[in-house]
Amino acid sequence: MSIEIKVPVLPESVADATVAAWHRQPGDTVRRDENLLDLETDKVVLEVPAPVDGVLKEILRPSGETVTSGEVLAVIEEAALEPEAAAPTEPREASRPAPAAEADRLSPATRRIVEQEQIDVSQVPASGRGGRLTKADVVRHMQSGGGARPEERVRMTRLRARIAERMKEAQNTAAILTSFNEVDLKAVMDLRARYREAFEQEHGVKLGLMSFFVRAACDALRKYPVVNASLEGDEIVYHGYQDIGIAVSTERGLMVPVLRSAEHMTLAEIERGIRAFAAQAREGSIALEDLQGGTFTITNGGVFGSLLSTPMLNPPQSAILGMHSIKERPVVEEGEIVVRPMMYLALSYDHRIIDGREAVLFLVAIKDALEDPARLLLNL
Repeated sequence: MSIEIKVPVLPESVADATVAAWHRQPGDTVRRDENLLDLETDKVVLEVPAPVDGVLKEILRPSGETVTSGEVLAVIEEAALEPEAAAPTEPREASRPAPAAEADRLSPATRRIVEQEQIDVSQVPASGRGGRLTKADVVRHMQSGGGARPEERVRMTRLRARIAERMKEAQNTAAILTSFNEVDLKAVMDLRARYREAFEQEHGVKLGLMSFFVRAACDALRKYPVVNASLEGDEIVYHGYQDIGIAVSTERGLMVPVLRSAEHMTLAEIERGIRAFAAQAREGSIALEDLQGGTFTITNGGVFGSLLSTPMLNPPQSAILGMHSIKERPVVEEGEIVVRPMMYLALSYDHRIIDGREAVLFLVAIKDALEDPARLLLNL
């Protein structure tokens, strides 16, 4: 019996998708629930599993084609498989680039370039966490084996094209200004050092810096709600909740999963939410709804060594907070020079609705909360 494989129903905000990569070819046996192909949308990669055991009879929409909900992608001839035959079939060509064990550690973006270029991944040194092969590893491998001056043309992914579109939209529509301040993180770091083990034992998650910044941002947004607002036409929309977007860097590009109603979350809940979203974003398994909405965003360039930057707005939000590297610097306290762990903060904001006064006071409120974390408990 022939079974049609169709494009799943795409989310309402997604018009179409691109066939990113096929993981089985016509004639290969497939198992039920085995991932047959990846569909790339503007924000996430969707996996399309096999509905039954059988043989992949025909591929109707090859890699690179644009498809919409309900379109037929392939046909499977249903067949019963012996238990020992249920594993994926052996490659019919000796030069097939990636055995199943190797393919398991590839992200969709890396897998796509490996399959397109017919690269033997066993010959590529992996630099990712846990021996994971990254796209940068593959590109370096290709360049090292090319000519004296190798070049490569790679079409932008849907996600990268969408990021480019939104960044240009932000520049073209908003009056973006950035204000800066610096914060002494000694109190926060002392607090983390004192309670790190007890916190992890109690909550099963490490106590990081980001949760303090999220709580401080929520407190500051409560005091200066215009920073949490957005502009729609000639109306300012004030949001009575604080959905905080946390920028996460992945191999495919920047993603911003959203912590809903972060103002009601504990530090442990914030840490668990951030870690779960970061893992899902990097694996390509994050849900589209987790990337939508948000009233304010925090981005941490400090993890890459950035000392100072001007973050770009995430439309339709009106402000974004940029964190940076923590550096020990000499500062003056009560007339004495002391060494403190200092971080520069940057707030980019839409000057059309946020005045400089609110932006500066917002940053000062975050600085005060982080330099005296008791304020977060006392709502001061």
